[in-house]
Amino acid sequence: MKLISITLCNFRQFYGKSPEIKLACGDRNTTVIHGNNGSGKTALMNAFTWVLYEKFSAAFAAEEQLVNKRALAEAEMGKGVGCWAEVVFEHDSTRYQARRICRAYKSENTVEHGKSELFLNIAKDDGRWLKPEQHPDDIIGRILPESLHQYFFFDGERIEQIVRYDKKAEIAEATKELLGVEVLNRSIRHLGEAKKSLETDLNIIGNAETKKILEAKQKLEQEVEQLSRRQVEIDRELANQGELKKAVNGSLLELSGVGDLQKLRDELEMQQDLFKQQIVRATDALKRAISLRGYGVFLLEAAADFQVIVEDLREDGSLLSGIQRPFLSELLARERCICGSELIEGSEAHENVSGWMDRAGVGDVEETTIRISDRVKEIDKQVADFWEEIDSQQSNLNRSRTELSRVENQLDDIHSKLRNFPDGDVSRLQKRLDEIEAKVGDLHRETGSNQQQIESLNAQVSGFDKQIDKQQMNEEKQVLVQRRIAATQDAIDRLIEVRSRLEKQFCSQLEQRVQDIFSQISFTPYIPKLSDKYELTLVEKTSGKEALVAASTGENQILSLSFIGGIIDGVREWSQKNTLMGPDSSTFPIVMDSPFGSLDEIYRKQIANKLPKLANQLIVLVTKTQWRGEVAQEMEGCTGREYVLVYNSPKPECEEDAIELGGSRYPLVKQSPNEFEYTEIVEVDYGF
Repeated sequence: MKLISITLCNFRQFYGKSPEIKLACGDRNTTVIHGNNGSGKTALMNAFTWVLYEKFSAAFAAEEQLVNKRALAEAEMGKGVGCWAEVVFEHDSTRYQARRICRAYKSENTVEHGKSELFLNIAKDDGRWLKPEQHPDDIIGRILPESLHQYFFFDGERIEQIVRYDKKAEIAEATKELLGVEVLNRSIRHLGEAKKSLETDLNIIGNAETKKILEAKQKLEQEVEQLSRRQVEIDRELANQGELKKAVNGSLLELSGVGDLQKLRDELEMQQDLFKQQIVRATDALKRAISLRGYGVFLLEAAADFQVIVEDLREDGSLLSGIQRPFLSELLARERCICGSELIEGSEAHENVSGWMDRAGVGDVEETTIRISDRVKEIDKQVADFWEEIDSQQSNLNRSRTELSRVENQLDDIHSKLRNFPDGDVSRLQKRLDEIEAKVGDLHRETGSNQQQIESLNAQVSGFDKQIDKQQMNEEKQVLVQRRIAATQDAIDRLIEVRSRLEKQFCSQLEQRVQDIFSQISFTPYIPKLSDKYELTLVEKTSGKEALVAASTGENQILSLSFIGGIIDGVREWSQKNTLMGPDSSTFPIVMDSPFGSLDEIYRKQIANKLPKLANQLIVLVTKTQWRGEVAQEMEGCTGREYVLVYNSPKPECEEDAIELGGSRYPLVKQSPNEFEYTEIVEVDYGF
């Protein structure tokens, strides 16, 4: 998707129809929009997502109040006031015009806002704009799916939310959609439906025993489906409980006298999560070590026995080295020994040398024995290394468990103090938190039970599948249906394996890209790590081992930008190599509000240098302070267009402000000529 322009009309701060904002692309791919806080930068960024997806960012307040206040004030009673935004974009050599419209109706005491409606036109070669046959949402969804819009249109000051723990499932699903994995998912679903249909046919024509097995299998599958539906409800309830907990914690922080306790508890809970993650990693490392090298422990006794057997064979002369058959054959042919004695056939000397021929035949065995002995000797070293690794991981595990126990004891003390706090509101809120924690614990336990039941039921289903495979088919139709079922299952298994390998390969490459981008921006020695669930963390290496880092807000912002850049770069490359991906995913825009908010000078400079390279097209909305010195200097060479949002303030004797761009002075804030506040859009003229 390449963004061409955006035009607004009576949208929030923008009164009337605005000038068309033409967006830069190509070598100078960056469009910079300057404006003070409150001038409409966030509104402009949200205009893109409102038109395309009817979505807004978290910073966009009063989502239902889109119509400009001045336009409403000037409207007649009962007459509708139109508000719209229009985005023109290109994709796959086709130009699209998307316009979303909504209306507000003013009555004597209230304003009623109507629903929005999206209109989409496609440009033809002859210059005409025509309405497409497909629904506009479907067309836009194929070009840049709604689930992915947050990675390309976002608030820079809140970008660190992308790496939050509770976002990992959303990130995973959205990234898979970029990869084209949805094509495989649909294929697997359709094949599964086909298999069920075939099994129904088999149930009709099959023998009594096959029917019985199929009925039992279908009952188990129904139980699995019920448990899966329940698990969806549990996940939803866990999310609700998490929001409740956040709200109660926020209420506690507002009460006097418990702020320090609450902050200490937040720090301890963060430590608790870190220690739990360390325990999981140490446990996984132990499992891997035992799985890959644990067998060596059981070979020590056999290795010792082998060495004893070899030494015994050498002592009694059964194993020889250095005497080979070709050497002896040459001596007998010359009829002379190396000592000078004649080897006349029939003589005692000849018989002695001939006797060595049979014994020299074990030379190959000796060589093989030497090679095996070398490998057997390595077992001792491998076992020593294995125990060293086990001791190290066990030490990590014990240390983490000890620290976790300490933190949990401190948390228990804090909970006890809050439960018995003199202030009744504090005590009541803490008891509410206890109830939430108990509910969350019950839900997690039910989740574990459900997972065990699902695994057990799936194992039984697999067993029934094997029994069905073994049933002898007496009729040709039964044989044919059974073959089709087997072929369908084989196709499903292969597609699942392809999907798994695709995801693992992309995840691995994405992690490397994120690490490369992060290292180019951040001066810290931290390393981003990406789990198979697209969970982003920062680690540092100390004494050759990795330890989790509690990242700052600035580091999380850089980490999130690195993640977005890694996704764009990775998917752009994959779209050129993989035919699985449906839409052309090689061109991406980024529209970013306040990208430098909480960053220091060094990071601001690095981000400003890197941002234009992350995407094919960049639109940044910045304040004057965010555009100061180092940012303007770094982005000057890639800036193709600039605009200024001029805020007209109705406040008497307002403090005016301006910015100098291209040698000219442009107002940022000026006195409104009437009693209304509104924003004008002015393009910076460089005289090109």
